[in-house]
Amino acid sequence: MEVAVLRHQLAVLRRQVPRPRYTPADRMLLAALAKLLPRERWAVFLVTPSTLLRWHRELIARRWTYPNSGRDRHGLDEEIVALVVRLARENPRWGYLRIVGECQNLGVRVSASSVRRILRRHGLGPAPRRGGPSWTQFLRAQARGLLAVDFFTVETVGLTRLYVLFVVEVQRRAVHLVGITAHPSGAWVAQQARNLLMDLAEQGQRFRYLVRDRDAKFTAAFDAVFAASGVEVVKIPLRAPRANAYAERWVCTVRSECLDWTLVWNERQLFRVLAEYLRHYNTVRPHRSLDLKPPRPASRLTLVEPGTVESSVQRVDVLGGLIHEYRRAA
Repeated sequence: MEVAVLRHQLAVLRRQVPRPRYTPADRMLLAALAKLLPRERWAVFLVTPSTLLRWHRELIARRWTYPNSGRDRHGLDEEIVALVVRLARENPRWGYLRIVGECQNLGVRVSASSVRRILRRHGLGPAPRRGGPSWTQFLRAQARGLLAVDFFTVETVGLTRLYVLFVVEVQRRAVHLVGITAHPSGAWVAQQARNLLMDLAEQGQRFRYLVRDRDAKFTAAFDAVFAASGVEVVKIPLRAPRANAYAERWVCTVRSECLDWTLVWNERQLFRVLAEYLRHYNTVRPHRSLDLKPPRPASRLTLVEPGTVESSVQRVDVLGGLIHEYRRAA
């Protein structure tokens, strides 16, 4: 009867206390008793079996864990520590033993375990994961020789849909207006690709990769034109526009800075507007990814004497005053 009363009171307490608090002494006692009680009887505990096992592992670990003597932190000379850290940072592919060997060549005796502890204390991991280029550095290194191509549409005043084909040089962010049409057939797209490659060849530019989406307008003939010039076409995954982020970002830029504020009447007018905007975009407009420099600066800047800055700056209107450019007076 006493056991039945205790069990009922325990059930009442479980309903009132959603999560009981245990002191370290409680955990040690319950973990020790759990080893004496059969596993099928562990239902009497307020905690789960996994919690009991974890407490027991912590109890065993606490028993066999010795306090730090401090020799690892203060035993080595600070100059040796600085040397190990310097070798590890300047040579990210060197392992612990390689660093030990280099230290021995310099007349410095240090063990591999000491090198490991020094690097861990300074936030430096093992050799395969210690260093290497960041994602930004990796993408910038791969950006050389990389093109991104895409379409975007413009609705005219007469509700005619025009398709604009453009290409972005990923490294310099320079944009090429490839063509504009209301009927983008596969043959038309392939011909525009030939014209683009001829223009790039005249400028002495060579590229290795072309990133495009899986639009049906990019036919096999389009890919064959680039393949014949040694450019490999890379298709992004389905429904993944972020994989072609540079092209998608430029579409957002040209809409927000130009096309959203312009009424387009026909294909000829759209070509003039985009050509003028691209001249501004490629030669004048600063880019954050290029240290606030345009992709292809039109001229080199010279320093101005203090007190003459305001008087030496002139405004030039672009696209009827939609965009303003500022230049130094001659």
